[in-house]
Amino acid sequence: MWDTKAEVKKKAYSTMEKICQLISNKDIERFIPELIKCIAKPENVPETIHLLGATTFVTDVHEPTLAIMVPLLERGLKERETPIKRKSAVIIDNMCKLVEDPNIVASFLPKLMPQLNTNYENMADPEAREKTKQGLDTLIRVGNVQDGKIPEVSHDGDIETVKNKLKDVLSAKHKDAIEKFDPVLTYIGAIGGELVDEKDNETPTWALNVKPFIYAMLGEEGKADEITETLRKRCAPGDAAEVEQEPDEEEGEDLCNCTFNLAYGAKILLNQTHLRLKRGQRYGLLGPNGSGKTTLMRAINNEQVEGFPKQSEVKTAYIEHDLDSADTEMTVIDWTLMKLKSVNVDKPEDEVRKTLVEFGFAPEQLSGPITALSGGWKMKLALARAVFQEPDILLLDEPTNHLDVKNVKWLEDYLTNSPCTSIIISHDSRFLDDVIQHVIHYERFKLKRYRGKLSEFVKRVPSAKSYYELGAGDMEFKFPEPGFLEGVKTKAKAIVRVTNMSFQYEGTSKPQIQDITFQCSLGSRIAVIGPNGAGKSTLVNVLTGELIPTSGDVYQHENIRIAYIKQHAFAHIDHHLDKTPSEYIQWRFQTGEDRETMDRANKIVTEEDEKAMDKIYKIEGTSRRVIGVHSRRKFKNSYEYECSFALGENIGMKGERWTPMMTADNAWIPRNELIASHQKLVAEVDQKEALASGQFRPLVRKEIEQHCANFGLDAELVSHSRMRGLSGGQRVKVVLAACSWQRPHLIVLDEPTNYLDRDSLGALSKAIKSFEGGVIIITHSAEFTKDLTEEVWAVMDGRMTPSGHNWVTGQGSGPRLQAGEEEEEKFDAMGNKIETTKKKVKLSSAELRKKKKDRMARRKRGEEVFSDEED
Repeated sequence: MWDTKAEVKKKAYSTMEKICQLISNKDIERFIPELIKCIAKPENVPETIHLLGATTFVTDVHEPTLAIMVPLLERGLKERETPIKRKSAVIIDNMCKLVEDPNIVASFLPKLMPQLNTNYENMADPEAREKTKQGLDTLIRVGNVQDGKIPEVSHDGDIETVKNKLKDVLSAKHKDAIEKFDPVLTYIGAIGGELVDEKDNETPTWALNVKPFIYAMLGEEGKADEITETLRKRCAPGDAAEVEQEPDEEEGEDLCNCTFNLAYGAKILLNQTHLRLKRGQRYGLLGPNGSGKTTLMRAINNEQVEGFPKQSEVKTAYIEHDLDSADTEMTVIDWTLMKLKSVNVDKPEDEVRKTLVEFGFAPEQLSGPITALSGGWKMKLALARAVFQEPDILLLDEPTNHLDVKNVKWLEDYLTNSPCTSIIISHDSRFLDDVIQHVIHYERFKLKRYRGKLSEFVKRVPSAKSYYELGAGDMEFKFPEPGFLEGVKTKAKAIVRVTNMSFQYEGTSKPQIQDITFQCSLGSRIAVIGPNGAGKSTLVNVLTGELIPTSGDVYQHENIRIAYIKQHAFAHIDHHLDKTPSEYIQWRFQTGEDRETMDRANKIVTEEDEKAMDKIYKIEGTSRRVIGVHSRRKFKNSYEYECSFALGENIGMKGERWTPMMTADNAWIPRNELIASHQKLVAEVDQKEALASGQFRPLVRKEIEQHCANFGLDAELVSHSRMRGLSGGQRVKVVLAACSWQRPHLIVLDEPTNYLDRDSLGALSKAIKSFEGGVIIITHSAEFTKDLTEEVWAVMDGRMTPSGHNWVTGQGSGPRLQAGEEEEEKFDAMGNKIETTKKKVKLSSAELRKKKKDRMARRKRGEEVFSDEED
């Protein structure tokens, strides 16, 4: 193809095209012309690498595919541009994950491993080096490279190897056939060797291709079947029998029996995996966050799984863990009827009402808006809607989210008594153990089925222990250290205090919560419990400023930072799905403040606030109104604030007039006087002062990636993956990372167990235990809170009963907190370090006398004493 003669080049191209017709990999079929061109024109390598980098590989990779790809990748790894080297390593990583036998990749290892090693050691970009390391690790794992030694190529598929195995099988009862039919044995060896090389260990294939020739030798159908099956098993790769699906011993109708691939974007989820479902059986779908559990359910429901029966044959109903935010203004009954009509289910309204009442809904709830329902009731409504469809297969994605213990028991009873087949994704191990009959487990791009409950599955697969016990996994999260709070000398001192607080939504007949009193400190570990609709989330919304109390007092430390992860965690990021996690965090904190909290009720100036701000202050014999609060300074045990004013004339008369005053007329007003009329402006200044103190972090990629790594998110996902493509569990990790970016003193978690897998829940519990600030957890999961919390707030019918609390007045007892002696490094908005000068410490009279005495003694001994020591 590099020949100078045009005729030779043309013939070489033609020959190469015919050779490449032997490649059966559908993923690269359309790129074969470009791959051939690259052999003759190396300058095309970068563009071809970019083309392949956007490809999703889902088909098994064999020697022919690698034979055309490796020359390109070898050149790509040697390119000068780092992005091309990085992308080549990513392609190697993705392709090698689809290689099932070390022998397939063995002959290509010497071409790829040395250059990957060289790139890893010499590339300057840390993120590109990390991707190169991933590709190298995958290559080493798939190639079974141990201590740098490449294993020998297997001869299992050689004609003589298969022929000898067949002789061994025949030698027991058919010795005479071995010598008589030697040419036939050689031919069977060739056919069997090809099947071994193709990794085809299916009984029907061997029966079709091998059995006719064995039958021709033996002349008996039964013996031919027996010999063919024995030969197939002996020729199978080492532990092929172990990865086969368990035999189906249950009687019953097959609803699904198919083999398929599944991918999401550029990520392989399942490759040539088998799925078989029986009518009336209950299956638990298990796998880590991001493995594709929800994607599989949606693909089944949307008729996107190859070989899975269509909705007209097998009806499926998919129950998600949230409602569409656009529907939340509808009434309960209208939403249910609308959803039923959208799936061509026509039910009379009276029948729907009657059934919903049987599900536990009160008649007045059905006519009210969905917004009035708690998270648990919304989930129950989604379940009810699915049941109306009378599906053959119920697809339940985290069905226990937001449900209290009573409703979880109701769901268990419904599923165990239903004739409907169900596939369930859930982090609730107790619920799964009580409900499921089979486990379908994600294992290296395959679905493997295990018969029995979750506890039986864990016994058989000890590595899956984290599905059953929180904290059993190796994953760890870490919340950042909270900053020092001025005046807070112990972990027992109250940093939030609520007294006789009540709240009532406008238009409702009675308060949602009333007579609530509590306090929180840096040492608080609080579990908020209660049934659905009791007022737990409302209580926390008042604490965090999402809602303004109808009555009562709410105190927060002037410099406190509170992180609040909402019950519907996706609400934080729903409008930013086309951003990467890094871009989202940059957008959210680019002004220094948390933009997600700027529309909270405690920051919006209402008409009542404006009336209060009309308060008249008497200063220097003049009547003034505060029109701005600009800065603050220390004043006794509190603060005073610099205010600008409007000067009043003819107050209370027809010609009343207010004129803005000059900056020179600004004055300082103590906090306790100003807070009554200008609370929200004071809070805004407090926030700005906290920013100016340098306690916030530079919004640069490296810092964001390091922070997100503390929540199990790798750099590739943080900086290069849009949130729309992330799984539910990964999105919640993004929310956790974003909400804790400003190093909060108090973390409020509303139903934190929703959407996280067991490994992540264990990691979250470890992070809470080691966190130096306060934590409030609203949850129905006693398992999650039993070892984490000491204080319990039981909310029932709008009232809260605390227990286990140790509320103190003042600092309380316990070890004293100290501000760090070494000043924390400070950065500007561009990530540049701010150099600070250390304040000179003023010595006491006794220390000065001691220092002078030391100098005189050193002079007397003849030692040198410098003049600056005299200062």
